[in-house]
Amino acid sequence: MITKTHLLFSLILFSFLSNVVFKTEASAGSFLLSCGSTSSDADSDGRTWEPDSKYLETQDNSMPSTAEFQDPSLPSTIPYMSARVFTAPSSYKFSISLNDRHWVRLHFYPTSYSGLNATDAFFSVVAGGVTLLNNFSAYITAEALTQAYIIREFSLVPVPTGQLSLTFTPSDKHDGSYAFINGIEVIPMPNVFQNAMLVGFPDQPVDVQSSNLQTMYRLNVGGQYISPVNDSGLTRTWYDDSPYLFGANMGISFEAGKNVTIQYTDEQKPAAPLDVYSSARTMGPESTVNANANLTWVFQVDGSFMYVVRFHFCELDMTKVNQRVFDIYVNNQTAQVGADVILWSGGRGIPMYKDFAVFSTEEPGDEMLWVALHPTVSARPEYYDAILNGLEIFKLNDSNANLAGPNPVPSPMLIKAEEMREFAPPRSNGNAEVIGGAAGGAAAVGLVAAICIAAYQRKKKVVGADAAGPYGWLPLYGSSHTTTSKSTISGKSTASSHLSSLAVSLCRHFSLAEIKHGTKNFDESQVIGVGGFGKVYKGVIDGSTKVAIKRANPSSEQGVNEFQTEIEMLSKLRHRHLVSLIGYCEENDEMILVYDYMAFGTLREHLYKTNKPPLSWKQRLEICIGAARGLHYLHTGAKYTIIHRDVKTTNILLDDKWVAKVSDFGLSKTGPDMMNQSHVSTVVKGSFGYLDPEYFRRQQLTEKSDVYSFGVVLFEVLCARPALNPSLPKEQVSLADWALHCQKKGVLEDIVDPHLKGKITPECFKKFAETAEKCLSDHGLDRPSMGDVLWNLEYCLQVQENPDGVKMEKDDSETNAPMAASSSDIEMYHATLGLGAGGSSDDVIFSQFINPKGR
Repeated sequence: MITKTHLLFSLILFSFLSNVVFKTEASAGSFLLSCGSTSSDADSDGRTWEPDSKYLETQDNSMPSTAEFQDPSLPSTIPYMSARVFTAPSSYKFSISLNDRHWVRLHFYPTSYSGLNATDAFFSVVAGGVTLLNNFSAYITAEALTQAYIIREFSLVPVPTGQLSLTFTPSDKHDGSYAFINGIEVIPMPNVFQNAMLVGFPDQPVDVQSSNLQTMYRLNVGGQYISPVNDSGLTRTWYDDSPYLFGANMGISFEAGKNVTIQYTDEQKPAAPLDVYSSARTMGPESTVNANANLTWVFQVDGSFMYVVRFHFCELDMTKVNQRVFDIYVNNQTAQVGADVILWSGGRGIPMYKDFAVFSTEEPGDEMLWVALHPTVSARPEYYDAILNGLEIFKLNDSNANLAGPNPVPSPMLIKAEEMREFAPPRSNGNAEVIGGAAGGAAAVGLVAAICIAAYQRKKKVVGADAAGPYGWLPLYGSSHTTTSKSTISGKSTASSHLSSLAVSLCRHFSLAEIKHGTKNFDESQVIGVGGFGKVYKGVIDGSTKVAIKRANPSSEQGVNEFQTEIEMLSKLRHRHLVSLIGYCEENDEMILVYDYMAFGTLREHLYKTNKPPLSWKQRLEICIGAARGLHYLHTGAKYTIIHRDVKTTNILLDDKWVAKVSDFGLSKTGPDMMNQSHVSTVVKGSFGYLDPEYFRRQQLTEKSDVYSFGVVLFEVLCARPALNPSLPKEQVSLADWALHCQKKGVLEDIVDPHLKGKITPECFKKFAETAEKCLSDHGLDRPSMGDVLWNLEYCLQVQENPDGVKMEKDDSETNAPMAASSSDIEMYHATLGLGAGGSSDDVIFSQFINPKGR
């Protein structure tokens, strides 16, 4: 019998061995270059990057440069804040081992370098005769994907000469083109590839071993983000799979039980780390439902390339053959009938993987790669279910030794958002371009969701899917990583009487016993807040994961509808600046919601009536920017606008790194289809002091109602006083009214938080106050969009930090925004879930996005 001590020892031993493997395999003969840097420095993972100059064949056509703006979503200044800029073809040369394949990873942060316009960087990259990128624009790619920075990963076959040349060539198709690079990794790797069966042609294996590959996706299915230093020695990064799930059937994710030990073979050890094989996603316990359903993921790829799809399996629950048997489909073709992991691997806890190859043509619809699992009903297994632990997708080079695909096309929604912007970007001088370049990777805050609409129109069986992922390689995760919820297959839950089947399938169901255990039976010492819904407790799940547990008060006016709305809406939203819903409990008349724990609480408790140290002005700006990003995603990140309807400082939470996340979606409403409607008619709900007067008068809700509420938040942050304070004179009770009065009289500085006096630059104060004032315009049409608000706040941060570095021409000084681009980054999961045809205005219809670790 395996004891807990034995299991713990095994995990410690594997962790130790993994680190040894990492150091011996990945470090020897590895190159990590921080391009343009003059000294060696470590990144946030502790990996040391060295200067690049000694690897350049010549420096005549290049120059080192420093980014003129640091996007808040960058995980580390190394290697992204320095760059090497090329004005003519230039090469790096590396002496490498003759017999090894090598990872080549290229890091790009498209922003302004040495006064150059980020939009002019078009270039190709060739490594050892293999075209990795062609006419590549990091700016366009980041803009289309709403990412701040891009990573491309390639696996190259051994170079017979032992000299790898990496050449950057500015494009001759664009005037003034240049090339740039922020970071380069060249790392030896074992040959983990073998021939793969071509789907539909089992007698035609595809030669993968002698091919160069580009990593398109690498997912820890049912698990969490895994950093390069926690990989099994290959310095890879693994991401959450949930953003790529298609349809309402997301299955359940779970971890290996304490009685399961992962038993690696020597052959399987480098395939994936322990964390991949010790977590999984299955269809769930309802066999009747599973028999008529698929577990499906959707990915966007480049046409006219061969792809290898690697499925990682490790049975964590079953012990016998024919207990769980399923079919595997790739691009609507049968890849494998009767997959039985126990039969393949020989037992529970034994990792394995299967590779399948598929060709993607340039036909309409074939830019989407579909992966689906379905129970093999004809085999009559004990359980109608399927399991998957990990998934990787690689692109193979074509006959011309080419891996380069086209630059992504910005989505129609993004383009429309830009066309509707109130202010045009100035391009009159280099200093103004600082602002444009500052936004860098995500100059326009558009949504890749619109791509999925195009896919819907092209592919008959698609109900609405999108993934801009492959063009950006992998989803960008924020600096904090949301803990993926876990469950076990035995953890059945009956369909709730209050929740739709859709809601039940969206997130983890907790038993009341789990909740009580995690909160010490709702001990009052665990209470960290009280709201309209009820008390919020600090709790622990799965042994060590800290969570916030919101327990409904039976007498609360926020009841079943808000409970269901919160689950159905928030469980499908994936964004760095939205609080993450882990699961729910509905048992014995309890209604309980479980969220990621936000260590620093609400924004309000850091502004007034608190013993906490006052926030600096920079902290306040960054928090406002984060909240604005979350709201902008709600307004434009889905097929239909989502209106929060209860924006206030208590619904802006702060994690342990001061990252702002918008919370409490119980009152949220699916907004109008922008093409056909301008508002939603609905009963007025919200919080007094923040309530849009136009919405109150006309009962017509638009996204501009959130903008109004956010304007109150901005003044609350500036003045450090409540939105309503009945103890003040009548004219000062409402912060919105009083702040507008003071702004018009030119005495707004008199009511600013005393802790901020003399600490805000005049230009920053002017722009911030004007932005808040515009948000509080009486008519919604006169208010800016959240995208414009976001840009203004980014601009405020720039002029606060660089009061002499951001100039405006005299003619621009009277305008409302000398804008060069929209926000520097709206980090999100670029993803694939759309929920089909419309219904009433209460239907929630999304495209789901990611919020993975930013790179």
